[in-house]
Amino acid sequence: MRIRLVRKGNGLTKARLPGLRGTWALACRLPALSRLDRTSLDTIKTPRRDPGSEPTRVPIRPRPDTKETRPMARPMLQFTRLDQKTPAKRDAETRRRDFDEIYTGFSTEAAGDQASRCEQCGIPFCHLHCPLANNIPDWLMLTAAGRLEEAYALSSSTNSMPEICGRICPQDRLCEGLCVLEQSRHRSVTIGAVERYITDTAWENGWVTPLRPVRELSQSVGIVGGGPGGLAAAGQLRKMGYQVTVYDRHDRFGGLLMYGIPGFKLEKDVVQRRIDHLAASGVTLKAGFEVGRDATLADLRQKHDAVLIATGVYKARALGLAGAETLQGVIKALDYLITANKVGLGDRVPAFEEGTLNAQGKKVVVIGGGDTAMDCLRTAIRQGASSVTCLYRRDRANMPGSQREVDNAIDEGVTFEWLSAPEALLGTGTVSGVQASRMYLGMADGSGRQTPKPLPGSGFTVEADLVIEALGFEPENMPTTLGDPDLAVGRDGTIGVDANKMSSIEGVFAAGDIVRGASLVVWAIRDGRDAAEGIRRYLETKAAGVAGSARAS
Repeated sequence: MRIRLVRKGNGLTKARLPGLRGTWALACRLPALSRLDRTSLDTIKTPRRDPGSEPTRVPIRPRPDTKETRPMARPMLQFTRLDQKTPAKRDAETRRRDFDEIYTGFSTEAAGDQASRCEQCGIPFCHLHCPLANNIPDWLMLTAAGRLEEAYALSSSTNSMPEICGRICPQDRLCEGLCVLEQSRHRSVTIGAVERYITDTAWENGWVTPLRPVRELSQSVGIVGGGPGGLAAAGQLRKMGYQVTVYDRHDRFGGLLMYGIPGFKLEKDVVQRRIDHLAASGVTLKAGFEVGRDATLADLRQKHDAVLIATGVYKARALGLAGAETLQGVIKALDYLITANKVGLGDRVPAFEEGTLNAQGKKVVVIGGGDTAMDCLRTAIRQGASSVTCLYRRDRANMPGSQREVDNAIDEGVTFEWLSAPEALLGTGTVSGVQASRMYLGMADGSGRQTPKPLPGSGFTVEADLVIEALGFEPENMPTTLGDPDLAVGRDGTIGVDANKMSSIEGVFAAGDIVRGASLVVWAIRDGRDAAEGIRRYLETKAAGVAGSARAS
């Protein structure tokens, strides 16, 4: 099949296929393709073009040495013939007994079929609403054609952790939720599941190889924080040739990927595989190293040419009820999730063994409605809680967490009390229940969300042996934590940065949740990528200045 490409507008190309009417966008975006590394570019060729025009790169057939077994190519726009199919989900009664991932993943046939449902829209809303600007229509088309190695090369050109995003991104709020097929009631392309399939296949076939920069540079970058933002920046900087060291206060890398997100959503060997890939690429990883305790920010500035702060936000928002800090059995969500993940990794945790951070046999109440609350609810089910209840002050339609996760939690036995807010914690010494009241949604606040108001006389009590506060996170006092009072922060404690992600201290950059506040993993990856680019510009300018001074002398 021949495709004739025509340059169109802002890097958008269109194709006319013989035998089919009309023209539609293939959404091949040149800025993103320019991020492909040397290995990826081996599979890309540039067609003949007019002098002075920009190149339009088109994927070609896999190299002869590929291990891929290519299925028969499929035409696109098959949504009229094929219904949406999601990967098989393990039975709720079975999966609630373990921490294994609940989705089994696509087969080659299913991935190709679902990818072929893509409409190849003229305005690809999936791409526009992806924080990473992933070239989704393009790698769906390549997947449908059985060109999986090229699909992976394109997917990984904008996303350094596609196998992780494919598993944990709230696609129903991002790419899939904005898919034109979803809006037209044909149901969206299952983008996340295809993304996971592409990358898992790439790992299985050995297509994911260590990063090898075109040339090594002597300049070094220190990264504080080994979560998704820090690791994404580390990969980008290493690909550019910089010497990169990542410092993390935990005993393992991955941040919330390793310790915050439960294994039933993201198995830890998937995270460790990506960390091992960075180590094999030449990134130095120093675990158990806490900046502010083992070294100050000034120490790192002396050691490295640039420093990136990507610590994330870990301080829990306070519940603000009497007894929250004194009653036994009232705990923070992150303490609970970190403990559960450590136990799953084989660590001994005294607080778990003593029952303080263990839900087994207990009546559990989780307060909050975000993704962290969903993780706590479903973890408690797996630990053998006698009952698990979620209190959320708004209705289901207004909750910040993924609707997909709510469905999974309900299937597994969680009870939701919508439009319910806690008023008091009950108990003497140890919590025995939560006094709550029913709410209604009033006028919208400054953010546009309706404000919950209590219904008079609607109070009720939920029995509880364990109350988990899952109200979100906020930054610690970063100037104090990092030992540098010159680091400027905003009123909410986040670090202020300029367009290049540089903070108030020259050569010190920041990215991820510590800049934008608690957010999604995919945004942390985007911020890490952008910070790496800002660091590159800074170091190149710095090197040019040194070279100019040397020539002048």
